[in-house]
Amino acid sequence: MIDAQKALFESSRIGSITLRNRFIRSATHESMADADGTPTGLLEGMYVRLAKGGVGAIVTGYAGVLQDGRSSFPGMLMMHEDAVVPAYRRLTDAVHREGAPLVVQLAHCGRQTRSMVTGRRTVAPSSVRDSFFSEDVPHELSESEILEIIEAFSCAAVRARASGFDGVQLHLAHGYLLSEFLSGQSNRRRDRWGGSLENRFRIVSEIMKSIRRKLGDYPVLAKMNGYDGVRGGMRVEEAVRIAGMLESSGCQAIEISSGTVSEGLSIMRGPRFPIEAVIAANFKFLAMPEMLKPVMVRVLPLLVPSSPKPFYAYNFDAAKAIRSAVSIPVILVGGIHTLEAASAVFRDGVADFVSMARPFIKDPAIVRKFRDGSQTVSRCTMCNYCAIMIEQEPLRCWNGRLSQKP
Repeated sequence: MIDAQKALFESSRIGSITLRNRFIRSATHESMADADGTPTGLLEGMYVRLAKGGVGAIVTGYAGVLQDGRSSFPGMLMMHEDAVVPAYRRLTDAVHREGAPLVVQLAHCGRQTRSMVTGRRTVAPSSVRDSFFSEDVPHELSESEILEIIEAFSCAAVRARASGFDGVQLHLAHGYLLSEFLSGQSNRRRDRWGGSLENRFRIVSEIMKSIRRKLGDYPVLAKMNGYDGVRGGMRVEEAVRIAGMLESSGCQAIEISSGTVSEGLSIMRGPRFPIEAVIAANFKFLAMPEMLKPVMVRVLPLLVPSSPKPFYAYNFDAAKAIRSAVSIPVILVGGIHTLEAASAVFRDGVADFVSMARPFIKDPAIVRKFRDGSQTVSRCTMCNYCAIMIEQEPLRCWNGRLSQKP
C-alpha cells in the first residue's frame, strides 16, 4: 500500500523535467507583463517566492501566441516574437536558481477576449457568439488562418526553449481557442477541422507534429477540460478519448480541469458570489450607465451562474477516468486545499501530480509548510476576489476585502 502523503514529497519526472515533489503551481493569469508581453520584476518576484516555498514546478500564466489571441485582461504574457526571449531568459534563470522547473503555458484566447483590447476581430472555429464577452459574432477561421495558428504555437514553443523554459503546456481548457475546437458546442464546422472528434482534435495534433519536427522530444504538456456545464460541450467520455489522442500525439502529461468562462465561477468555485470585486473590476459592470448600477448590484448574483458544488476536489472523477485510460502522467487541479485531499489523489489512484492555484496566491510557501507539518489546510477562503480583480490589478490575495493593502 502506497504511503500517499510520503509520495507527495518524492522526486518525480515528467518527460525530461525533474520535479522535487509532486506539487505543481497551476497556470494563473497574473497581470504582471509589460505592454509588449514580457515578464516584469513583479512576476519574477512571485515565481522566485514560489520556488523558495518548495513547489515542485511552476506553470506560468497563459502566454499568447498571436496578437489576436491576447487576453482581455491586462498584463498578459506573450510569446509571439523573438524579441521577448531575453526577458524570459532572465526569468527562467532566476527561478532555476531556486530549484524549480518552469513551464510556459501557450494559448490563444479565441472568442474569449475583446476586440478593443486586441485591435482585431475575435476569431473562433465557427461563427458562434460567446455569451460572456458579448462581442460581435466571431470571425470563422479559414484554412490558411488555422495553419497560421498552428505555426504560431510551434514557433512559440521554439522561443520557449530558447528562453530556458523546461517545457510548454498547451492550453486546451476553459473555453479558449483550442478548447473551442475540441467542443461540439463551439465547433460546428463541416470540413476537416470539425465534425468528428478526430477532426476537432486535428488542430492540436498538427500543433504537436509541428513542435516535434522543430524540437524533438522537448516536453509538451496539455491542460484540458474533463467536462464542462455547457449544453453540447465537453463530457467525461469524450475527454477520455481526447486524452488518449494526446498521448498518441506525444504529449507527456495532461492536467485535468473543467468549465468555461461563460459558466461563471465554475473553474474557480467558492461559497459566495464575489459581488464587491465584480463592482470594482469587471469590465461589463464598469461600462454600465451609473443609473443602472444600483439595480445590477442586487440582481447580478441572480443572473450570473453560481459556483456548482462541490467546492473542493471537484475534478476527481474526471481525472480518475482519464488516468485509467492513459499511461502518461495525469495532473489534477481544482479545489485541492488540504494535505489530506492532496494525499487522496495518490491513495485513490486519481492522478500522478497535484496542481493548485489559489492556495499558492494566499501562501507561496504552502508546500514547504505541508511537508514540515506546520500547516495542513490552505488559508484561502475561496472568496475568488483574486479571479475578478486581475481585470484591473496584478494578481494577489484579497481575502474578501477590497480595502486591505498589499
